[in-house]
Amino acid sequence: MTAVRPLRVGVSELLAHPGTRRAFDDQVELADLAISTAAVTPGTSIDIHLVVESIGGPVTATGTVGASWTGACRRCLETVSGEAQVSVREIFEAHPTEGETYPLTGDHIDLEPMVRDAVLLSLPLAPLCGPDCQGPAPEAFPTGPPADDAVPIDPRWAALGDLDFGN
Repeated sequence: MTAVRPLRVGVSELLAHPGTRRAFDDQVELADLAISTAAVTPGTSIDIHLVVESIGGPVTATGTVGASWTGACRRCLETVSGEAQVSVREIFEAHPTEGETYPLTGDHIDLEPMVRDAVLLSLPLAPLCGPDCQGPAPEAFPTGPPADDAVPIDPRWAALGDLDFGN
């Protein structure tokens, strides 16, 4: 006996009665939801609130998908977190178009690929800890002339010290 996936939804009643709807609300944990700059917080649930509807052949899933995420601020690299909330309206059909619709397999739809796509596309590409973030602490990166005990300047770069920019 095979285990039923948590996001596999039976739609036989909907297919038998076009125009009917059914609410689908769930919270699930999905592993490996990350992009290079942010990831769904491990151990947290993804909130799914959908209305699944038959439209005379295809089935639509309309609603919202949300998840908590963490990442690193693009300026100061401090840990930042937030909530990703995305509206979805997707079509499931017997002969899906690659990249446009999802498969309707017999009398079931599998919402997991749609939920994964929605969450991944909603994660921030360049998260910020705040709009006023100045980046790393300035005292950690001195900009003035080197102290007497500083590492000597590489002789290959010494000529740059002789440049005069008209100041």
